[in-house]
Amino acid sequence: MKYVDLTLPAPAANLACDEALLDGCDAGPGAEMLRFWEPRHYFVVLGYGNRAELEVNLAACGEENIGVYRRCSGGGTVLQGPGCLNYSLILNMEENPALETIASAGRHIMERQRQAVAGVLGRMVSVSGITDLSLEGKKFSGNAQRRKRRALLFHGVFLLRFDISMMAKLLPMPSRQPDYRQNRAHGQFVTNLDVPASVIKGALREAWGAEEATEDLPVIPDALQQKYAGEEWNRRF
Repeated sequence: MKYVDLTLPAPAANLACDEALLDGCDAGPGAEMLRFWEPRHYFVVLGYGNRAELEVNLAACGEENIGVYRRCSGGGTVLQGPGCLNYSLILNMEENPALETIASAGRHIMERQRQAVAGVLGRMVSVSGITDLSLEGKKFSGNAQRRKRRALLFHGVFLLRFDISMMAKLLPMPSRQPDYRQNRAHGQFVTNLDVPASVIKGALREAWGAEEATEDLPVIPDALQQKYAGEEWNRRF
């Protein structure tokens, strides 16, 4: 597996990049990839099936000039911004029986992620809910997947040094929540790892055997970038 540390200037471009990498691997035979990116500005990202009017404080986002976008994978709505580290795994399902179903892929990937992060933190890390990572019941990483015929995208975010108070301003309580949340407000439910991004990047690269940086940057079709930047996609529900 190769890796690329690539943060594009626009939120829509970063979301489109993940789908472009997935499409490239699915077209086959495509290389498996581990991508890292770190947002420079605040923006909201809806899960594929989320309704913006239900999951986002749109008035507050408008006042703060914060954009609302939609990703191609499921899961809940998240706030992105400085202090977040995103990773994206592009995996070939045909070469790994553990990725055969949504559930088995989630278990396989999350356990590897858990072990990797626990190893560098020297602390007990748990897989909570379906695809969250937590410390002592507090979430620091949320994850989701998108599957195609041959390949899957499994991506997520780590809270490292993020301003958690921004969540309360921009995101209401989610319409759906895992049992372990127990209706806790954002500030009581999530936590920062407070480590440099390089620590988590190194742990994930080692866990997935991503030893070589690629110089072949993904080609993102204009139509795909326009899709993620457009209202038709971002407000489709």
